[in-house]
Amino acid sequence: MEFFTRGCNTLNITFNWIRTEKNIKMKIKDFFIGFENGSKDFGEHIAVIINSVLLSIVYFLGVGGTSIIAKIFGKHFLDLKMRRKDSYWSELNLTKRPLEEYYRQF
Repeated sequence: MEFFTRGCNTLNITFNWIRTEKNIKMKIKDFFIGFENGSKDFGEHIAVIINSVLLSIVYFLGVGGTSIIAKIFGKHFLDLKMRRKDSYWSELNLTKRPLEEYYRQF
């Protein structure tokens, strides 16, 4: 009878060890799933912040700098002045050129 109970205890310890090992595996799996989801969320949030900051800097330096330089030199990119004209077409100045210029365009 003593042998039988010892065997049951060993069997019981083995089952407990298997259950504990499964619990550890599940905890590790849950940890890595949570870590993966957290990393994705962190990456998405950081990407939004960095893109917003970088695009704002590029906009203010690029567009703002161009605007300031254009105002200093008096450049107007759009012709917004109201003038009384018969036609608003721009002159292309298409004149006859020598045939040699057409062959050597570059």
